[in-house]
Order: sequence, then structure tokens, then C-alpha cells
Amino acid sequence: MELKYEILPIHQIELCRDLCNELMAFQQSKAYITPELFDTMNFDSRMIPSIKKAVANYIVVVKDEDQIVAYVYSNISPKEVYSNEFATFFDLNSVKEELVGCLSQFYIKKEYRQYGIGSKLFNLSIKWLNQFEDVEDYFIFVSNGNEDALEFYKRKGFSVSHDILDGFITVLRSKKLVNDNLKV
Repeated sequence: MELKYEILPIHQIELCRDLCNELMAFQQSKAYITPELFDTMNFDSRMIPSIKKAVANYIVVVKDEDQIVAYVYSNISPKEVYSNEFATFFDLNSVKEELVGCLSQFYIKKEYRQYGIGSKLFNLSIKWLNQFEDVEDYFIFVSNGNEDALEFYKRKGFSVSHDILDGFITVLRSKKLVNDNLKV
């Protein structure tokens, strides 16, 4: 196994289609609260709108030879983006600045888990988010049933803020992570 980490330019986002759709199916398979909400969630309904609404996007893919086996998508977006017809993800008044950072999508194919890929992708994302001086609040939204992801983010310094949609999503929050121990 020879893994390569590459920043993916937005104009090549189509390369993440299959993995994004795999992520949505994985989340649905784990969900025990209204899993049917995932029926309409896919690359076109989740990733593309998020990219378009963001003021900055960051996508890192991990390749084993030419196959993409993992990716992380983070963004900087106006806080108002997180109050829409689907849900209000957090109390907008609790965020002082106009922009928030979000680790929006994170997926590693099952056979590539436990090799440190998740930690490396997480650290790359936090390093990127930390570049934005006018962003103080970071969010991660974890679907119900995905306890491994929830515990991973808690170990990385995020705290559970609250649940939304009757527990369908757990909102994790952190202030800017200034961590000299981030290894990239």
C-alpha cells in the first residue's frame, strides 16, 4: 500500500462523487433515527450545494495507486448557511464572527481504516481552517449511529454541543484549535 495525499482542486470535485455517495450509504446504514432522511442525500444534494455556498473549500483525497480511498472536505461558510429548510444547526447568535469553519465530510473506505489516515486528514483540515483569522468557531455534524466518528472527534478536541432533528445529528463544536502537536 502506497498512500498519497493530494489537495483536490474544486474543478475536479467530480472525482469524489463515488466516495461521497458511499459515505451517505454508510451513514444511512448506521442510522437508527430516521435513516430515511438519507434517501435523498448524495453527492449532488450535499457536496455540490455546500461547495457553492462556501467562501472557501478544501478537499484532500487519499490515493492508493490511482484509486481514491479516502477524502475530507472542509469549508469556510457564512454562519447563515447553517440555518435552512432542513434544520438550524446551531444558534447563530452564539457565533460572534460572520464565518464558521466546518469539517463537512470525512470518509475512509473500510479496508483503509486503522492506518492513521483519519488523523492525518483531520490534522490537514484543522491546519487549513486555522489559516482563517476571522473564523473562531468550528463545527462537525455527526449522523446518529456513527459512534466511532463521534469518539474520534471528541479525542481530537471537539465537544458535543447539542443534537438536532430529534437526535438525527449530533453537533460538535470547538473554538479555533491551536495545537502545536498537529502532525501533518
